[in-house]
Amino acid sequence: MNKYKKLFEPIMIGKCEIKNRFALAPMGPLGLADSEGGFNQRGIDYYIERAKGGTGLIITGVTFVDNEVEEHGMPNVPCPTHNPVQFVRTGREMTERIHAYNAKVFLQMSGGFGRVTIPTNLGEFPPIAPSPIKHRWLDKTCRELTVDEIKSIVKKFGAGAFNAKRAGFDGVQIHAVHEGYLIDQFAISLFNHRTDEYGGSLENRLRFAQEIVVEIKDRCGEDFPVTLRYSPKSFIKDLRDGALPGEEFTEKGRDLEEGIEAAKLLVSYGYDSLDTDVGSYDSWWWSHPPMYQEKGLYRPYAKLMKENVDVPIICAGRMDNPDMALEAIENGTCDIISLGRPLLADPDYVNKLKANNYKSIRPCISCQEGCMGRIQHYSMLNCAVNPQACKEKDNALTPILKKKKVLIIGGGVAGCETARVLSLRGHEPVLYEKSDRLGGNLIPGGSPDFKEDDIALADWYENTLKELKVEVHLNSEITKEQILNYNVDSVIMATGSIPKVFSLGDDHKVFVATDVLLGKKNVGNSTVVVGGGLVGCELALDLAKKGKKVTIVEALHKILALNEPLCSANSEMLEKLIPFNNIDIKTNSKVKTYKDGCLEIETENGTEKLQCDSVILSVGYKEEDSLYKELEFEIPEIHLLGDARKVSNIMYAIWDAYEIANHI
Repeated sequence: MNKYKKLFEPIMIGKCEIKNRFALAPMGPLGLADSEGGFNQRGIDYYIERAKGGTGLIITGVTFVDNEVEEHGMPNVPCPTHNPVQFVRTGREMTERIHAYNAKVFLQMSGGFGRVTIPTNLGEFPPIAPSPIKHRWLDKTCRELTVDEIKSIVKKFGAGAFNAKRAGFDGVQIHAVHEGYLIDQFAISLFNHRTDEYGGSLENRLRFAQEIVVEIKDRCGEDFPVTLRYSPKSFIKDLRDGALPGEEFTEKGRDLEEGIEAAKLLVSYGYDSLDTDVGSYDSWWWSHPPMYQEKGLYRPYAKLMKENVDVPIICAGRMDNPDMALEAIENGTCDIISLGRPLLADPDYVNKLKANNYKSIRPCISCQEGCMGRIQHYSMLNCAVNPQACKEKDNALTPILKKKKVLIIGGGVAGCETARVLSLRGHEPVLYEKSDRLGGNLIPGGSPDFKEDDIALADWYENTLKELKVEVHLNSEITKEQILNYNVDSVIMATGSIPKVFSLGDDHKVFVATDVLLGKKNVGNSTVVVGGGLVGCELALDLAKKGKKVTIVEALHKILALNEPLCSANSEMLEKLIPFNNIDIKTNSKVKTYKDGCLEIETENGTEKLQCDSVILSVGYKEEDSLYKELEFEIPEIHLLGDARKVSNIMYAIWDAYEIANHI
């Protein structure tokens, strides 16, 4: 008996039946469009793979209906109005194949970014907004939209929805009265200072959103579903300044009282479903929650919508735990569970859950390196833990010509991913790991409670290699001579990295971050973390949450300076969490000596002394490639992977391992 059976009951959105309670959450389809605004083959493959994996409702990432009022630099994302023939042709090719899996698909359509345009996507075009307000990222003042331009965008929504219906889409989602995008900027008085029919009262500020749904229903019929991405609360303290969980503040954006009133109005205008989240670009860590946000963080707001409007409520936001999802459906929190990043990580999530095979679902680790980080900085959507996401055909497994036996040294993510891919392709990998478990740096990295999914990824690799019957030797350090005597066709060196260390004098209370994270060292009641990179900041946060007095000493001008480019939702939230948790920061400072519980540091203002029970070195890692160098010219086919090749992040360790393992 599958205890998750209720998650597979059908649900109606308007007159459209969804076969189960799972939706693919809309995620920016950067890199998935062709030059004429249709879907390219990568985009078609990407969405079909999620339908094939069992997802009941596919909601595409954003498409822009207008490219005249706000130019988007075609072909960043698909556009249903730029070349309707091309959009319908490529769209229908995709929707027909999605329908073969009994899935439904909605096209998400946007009125534009307005003041929140990501600079890499803006080009030379001036940002627009409801009123002359400051841009989110740039020191620019936005240009106010004219009434004629608003009317033009509304008409484009009707045309875009009409083309979507022709292309076989089962409905559309409007993007959005959420996250502070253009239509949301009209809806929020902080951004909308207009005195015409689009400003002032709440009804006037929602007029843009109202005219859009009326236009679409006029063009496509009342039975064509029109859903809305909607945020009932903004979490804005001020422009470019968002609130943290648990922080007391005065809401400058949309508060819950207005959020409820607006939801009722929007449903009365004709919206058939509300896809609920919270947040804004000024508090991006709510709209795109990093691992520092709790799981299922949107549930209270979805529940509030369920209690106030009579349309299906969709809820996303770290909802990958199926027990949490089941509870949300059973207790009336929402009607549909929306999975975004979890379906990037594993497109077969839904089918695996239906087959009672939850342990085989590859977890999302909420790092946002491969998705939001790459969208923000490189205009492309991918996934850190799934190298095939958005590259389904390009990164398909390569058939082997001859079975090879491959020796893998190191059981971190690079070694595990190599073994997984080699086994799937039909090779025979043998893995040696010197510690007592697989996972490498995932194990210390996953020790803070907000990094639980790092441990889940390590567990997934362990389970996957067992299922594939890969030969794994734990507690087994292997020598050069043993490797040379091993009868194998290829050798993979994934020996990882070691922490950088230096002496401060009295070193018996100077520890490395890894040992502290693993619980091998007791830092006492007060400690100084040397190094304000990602590891140092997350360690400091974890210790502060455990009641320790923590100071970060960073040689550069700011913390997290060497970890860029991180997704801004992650970096900005972590930067705010550090002082919020009473962690002191000393930037432009260098440690000198530590003696008798006193750490001497050199700052811009001279020498300073910090009393502390311990010092933790978190100043980076260096490649452990010594064994590779001993064997480099002794073995014909040998590869160096992961941190052993170049200290980096989980994403590149997995991606590089997949690339090599897929071509041996």
